[in-house]
Amino acid sequence: MPTDAAPQPKWMTVTGWILTVAPCAMLAMSATMKFLRPPNLAEQFDKLGYPAGVWTPLGMVEATCTALFLLPPTRVLGAILLTGYLGGATATHVRINDPWFMPVVLGVVVWLALFLRDARLRALLPITR
Repeated sequence: MPTDAAPQPKWMTVTGWILTVAPCAMLAMSATMKFLRPPNLAEQFDKLGYPAGVWTPLGMVEATCTALFLLPPTRVLGAILLTGYLGGATATHVRINDPWFMPVVLGVVVWLALFLRDARLRALLPITR
């Protein structure tokens, strides 16, 4: 980014971080539940059509993608990976005719948060001018 660029407005930074923390807290809780394996999780995974053996790998993928999104140097990579992860979650819910809008909303919030946090992304999108 050029050094003569105008500083980012404070409201964008604050709002971007608020919108970052909200979905990341939900994703971190989801990943933690996959590691802790509460009894009701088995029922949910059966309903979704996944065997119990995928709990830990899915939790690791979810936690890794979330951590990458939180770290400023890897936030774009994290957003891309979370988009893929949430796309898979959406497809899983659509497949069993379950409400599918939550992963879509999380994905939109992830990209909105990144848009507000990263001036480079705003420069790429035509809606910024």
